[in-house]
Formats: sequence, C-alpha cells, structure tokens
Amino acid sequence: MTEQDAKSPARIPAGGGLVATAVCAVLLLGLNTVGGFFLLNALLAEPQGEWDTTITDTARAMSLFALVTELLTAAVTGAFVALVRLRRWWFALPAVLIVTAVARMVFPPVP
Repeated sequence: MTEQDAKSPARIPAGGGLVATAVCAVLLLGLNTVGGFFLLNALLAEPQGEWDTTITDTARAMSLFALVTELLTAAVTGAFVALVRLRRWWFALPAVLIVTAVARMVFPPVP
C-alpha cells in the first residue's frame, strides 16, 4: 500500500456495490422504523384517568423496546459504516431515537 492510498478517503464501490449499499440502507430504514414505532407508542401514551396506574410502566416498556431496537440498529450501522457501504451520518437517526427513548424512560407520564 502506498502512502497516497493510505491518505485517500474510502469510497463506496461503484457498480455492483450500489446494490449492496441499497440493501444496507433498506435494512437500516426498516430497523429504524420498528424502533420509531415503539418510541411513538411510548410518546403517545397518556393516562385515561387518575385510576390508570399502568401507564408509567407501559411507556417505560415501549421506551425500552425502542432503546434495544435502536442500540441494535446502531451496531448494524457501525458494521455497515466500517464496511464503507454507508456514510457516518447514518448514525444520526439511531442517536436521536436513543436519546428520545432514554428521556421518555426518565420522564414517563404520570396519572
């Protein structure tokens, strides 16, 4: 490996690599959609009244499901970025969803 090769930035391979990149992107979008679904349920959970004491546990459980899904998504994203199939900005969506899920676990709705 020459010095010039070591300094050049990694690029996504052209041609056949485009299909692999698209598959990686679709997989990550699917995982982020599942995590977003759990997080949306956690965020939209509201108590039905003062008697509804299970709402806190429900919101925390949905946030936990979102957190686990997004941590898995972040790990898969790391693998795809390391393989130079995707760019580093793909970490942004799991990061935002992880922070939101943790915030909802810390501040759940109270009846």
